[in-house]
Amino acid sequence: MASSRLRLLVVDDDPQVLRLIRRFGENAGFGVQSCDGGREALDRVAHERVDVAVIDLRMPDVGGIEVLRAIRGSNPDCQTILMSGAATIDSAVEAVKLGAVDYLTKPFDVGRLKALLASVKDEAARRRQLLAAEREVAKNLEFCGMIGRSPVMQELFGLIRRLAPHVRTALVTGETGVGKELVARALHQVGPRRAKRFVALNCSAIPDTLFESELFGHVRGAFTGATDSKAGLFEFADGGTIFLDEVGDLPLAAQAKLLRVLETGEVQRLGTVTMRQVDVHVVAATNRDLRADVEAGRFREDLFYRLDVVEIKVAPLRQRREDIPYLTAAFVREIGARIGKRLIGTTPPAERWLIERPWDGNVRELRNVIERACILAEGEFITERELAGSAMARTPTPAAAGAGLSTSDQDADDRSLSALERERIRQVLESTGGNKLTAARILGLSRRALYRRIERYGLEAEATSKRDRSHSA
Repeated sequence: MASSRLRLLVVDDDPQVLRLIRRFGENAGFGVQSCDGGREALDRVAHERVDVAVIDLRMPDVGGIEVLRAIRGSNPDCQTILMSGAATIDSAVEAVKLGAVDYLTKPFDVGRLKALLASVKDEAARRRQLLAAEREVAKNLEFCGMIGRSPVMQELFGLIRRLAPHVRTALVTGETGVGKELVARALHQVGPRRAKRFVALNCSAIPDTLFESELFGHVRGAFTGATDSKAGLFEFADGGTIFLDEVGDLPLAAQAKLLRVLETGEVQRLGTVTMRQVDVHVVAATNRDLRADVEAGRFREDLFYRLDVVEIKVAPLRQRREDIPYLTAAFVREIGARIGKRLIGTTPPAERWLIERPWDGNVRELRNVIERACILAEGEFITERELAGSAMARTPTPAAAGAGLSTSDQDADDRSLSALERERIRQVLESTGGNKLTAARILGLSRRALYRRIERYGLEAEATSKRDRSHSA
């Protein structure tokens, strides 16, 4: 279990100053570490979390500004205080630009140092109270596993409550990762069939040759390998609800049989002419434009209109960013309990980082990032450093995540992070033989988010070029 004590790092080549600030820090309840030079501090901040640092500006090996830059790069949540016996306006301005919270002139005012350390502790306490309040609000906002305070989510919850008692067929639409299955489960849980089975099938994960057998069942000897008779999912879900995720991936032959089931309530196992009556509510979901698929001949028009009795649209996360703190609070609470860590929530810079991300993979991507950060967390607060702990989580945000860095430094960092992400995706695609579904799972992304990155980095064109060269060789 992580310690709740804040970590104070003191960097100065004067042993007397180190002893003095250590005493103040320990009396204030900090866990204090000290370095007698900038080079030692650089190594420490690269590998350890620091909450507040007091750094001497002028040291013989590495100066305080360089240490401050390193802290901004590896511990962006750390609050830094610079001190110097020969302060200048230029150095003070540079320190503030790099994110220093104060600049003390030696011999420094002891009372002012105490007040600064007390302020850091008070801010951490206020943050704990705010995050505790957000956890409680998140509990109250939960509806059938979904969390949303935004108007668009409250409207969704209201729609589900109104539809659930009556709807027999519904189509849930939205981008990958928005929680379409949760909507389907909510329709089941709130409706009259809550005591019956809820059966989910991902249509994109079933080979074309097995669709009919999975959905409608088969009898012994119906095909090679059918050594026993088997009930299909429609029979298994009789009296309950079946959820067909990625219904747009159904082959046309299976679409025709699904339409018959929806119209007649009868299923026919492969290998027999016998019809079996079933009473099943069907909720289908897709991230595709089925209307466009109908126009292109990839999806049956009659099946589309049969499924589209009621369409429930789920908004992407970027359209409801006000829900991110509450989703984060719920994920941190759940994951922290599961892995046995006392985690309170995120620091303010980390929360800004979360809110500013594009979230191509929506709530699923947010959860993956939070889970990795919880595992990496060293203290009770999740920091920006831990959120950016994997290449996939370090995509540059629209805002300047490296606030305090110059524009050229930020651009260089963004290019470096993009290069890391591009190389990681390229390696995974290569290792999976170009299988995007498998690659997306390994990378913790939705397929759509992976496709967007492949297009952004020109990886499809690169793969095509390699194939052309290999064929011409």
